Amino acid sequence: MPTNITGTGNTHNLPNFAGDLFTASPTRTPFLSDIGGLSGGLKTESDEFAVGQLYELPDAAQPAISETASETAPTATAIVREQKTNVTQIFHEAISITYAKMANRGKLSGLNIAGQKANPTDEVDEQVKLRLQKIARDVEYTFLNGTYQKSTAANVANKTRGMFELCSTGTTINATSNSVAAPLSLDLLRALYKAMADAGAPFGNMRLYCGSYQKQLLTKLYESQLGYNTPAARNTGGMNITRVETDFFAMDIVYDPFVPADKILVADIAGCAPVFQDVPGKGLLFLEDLAKTGASERKQLYGEIGLDHGPAFLHGTITGLEIPA
Repeated sequence: MPTNITGTGNTHNLPNFAGDLFTASPTRTPFLSDIGGLSGGLKTESDEFAVGQLYELPDAAQPAISETASETAPTATAIVREQKTNVTQIFHEAISITYAKMANRGKLSGLNIAGQKANPTDEVDEQVKLRLQKIARDVEYTFLNGTYQKSTAANVANKTRGMFELCSTGTTINATSNSVAAPLSLDLLRALYKAMADAGAPFGNMRLYCGSYQKQLLTKLYESQLGYNTPAARNTGGMNITRVETDFFAMDIVYDPFVPADKILVADIAGCAPVFQDVPGKGLLFLEDLAKTGASERKQLYGEIGLDHGPAFLHGTITGLEIPA
């Protein structure tokens, strides 16, 4: 595989080739796409933003108030609220391509056959596109796996809280006991659904996100149900479970390459959104030219993005699952 360069791209370290462009790096960002993507979501004018307020009612009970007692007002009470917050963090990329590299657009390296042309034809545009893909991947990873950190000084980075860290303080099941990891099972899934219901989850728009191993295992768990192994067509085999019905909600199953192999996330995407911090006169996630210091085209991509995940009780996770050795 090619080794990426650090610094300015030039004729020698960034040669032109003919042929279609491919990458084995995952470029799908399902969670980010489901909650609005890089072009949708909420805006904020502060790096710290509210994700909601929590309050808790007293346990339900049967009152025992006599007619005589009702003549006197009861002792006043008040329900206290607690605000929950998250932060935006900086996503920043830069590119620099020499004029000589741009001028050598017809110079091909590698296998050259008559009539071939360099692909891509515009190196600057291609590098901008690839940096946008990198930012989307980084945002997806962060929204799932990010650990919270609030900046306390200019040299301390804000880090947005991701879904797995959020759920570690709410509804989560650890499948590892006495250092032994259990495989994903219907019993574990039912236990998670029940725990979420008992925690007060409203079950708005549910998605289950998982990696490749757990996705195949989920299909295997459900494929033995009556009728699933009898396809309508006689020239089609196999199956792909993409939606399940539970006692509390219906849910889509989504393969996400950025979910750790030993975890699954059940998220209410109705309670999630990307949050963008606007830079006045610039925009949310913007491309701009950098100052000229010589014969190169220099640009930067910049955005401040965080996750509004709502309260923890909306979601749930299973962690510590058995994975292949």
